[in-house]
Amino acid sequence: MSDLDLLTQSLARNVKHWRAVRGFTLDVLAARAGVSRGMLIQIEQARTNPSLGTVVKIGDALGISITTLLDYERGPKVQIVPAERAVRLWSTDAGSYNRLLAGAEAPGPLEMWDWCLMPGENSPSEPHPAGTVELIHVTAGELTLTVDGVDHQVPAGASASFEASSPHTYANQGTVPMEMIMAVSVPPVP
Repeated sequence: MSDLDLLTQSLARNVKHWRAVRGFTLDVLAARAGVSRGMLIQIEQARTNPSLGTVVKIGDALGISITTLLDYERGPKVQIVPAERAVRLWSTDAGSYNRLLAGAEAPGPLEMWDWCLMPGENSPSEPHPAGTVELIHVTAGELTLTVDGVDHQVPAGASASFEASSPHTYANQGTVPMEMIMAVSVPPVP
């Protein structure tokens, strides 16, 4: 089974599981996530490979991390994620990417990401649920972080935190690759 097949199967199983845990019908989850009921059916039947945006919306609606949605091995309380097992969820032909390094439910979803943006590239993000916080540490280059329409420059060695319930964009307006580590904390679903 390929990695993509394994992730598709895991996503199907985990969406069904967490939808049942939360007591959500397909219609309720579709409305909360802003995705169609048909898309959820295809996901739960492992018949589609949804976009990163769709997976994020479903995770946010369920109040769980992407790590939990894609988890195919429920393990012990200590989990080591070898470098080769980090999940690359987004990439461009120019070499930009993000990788989900690790995640936990503590008490809501908590994720750690590795990002690289090549010069001239950007990645917009829709608002997350109220109370979501992102922490960023730039390790190379300079990040242009736009939150609710306002640009903020974050140079190498600097860190930033912000409430991610507004539209935001990560961009590299420089001439060298920008690399950062990002943590995302989403509040639990009430």
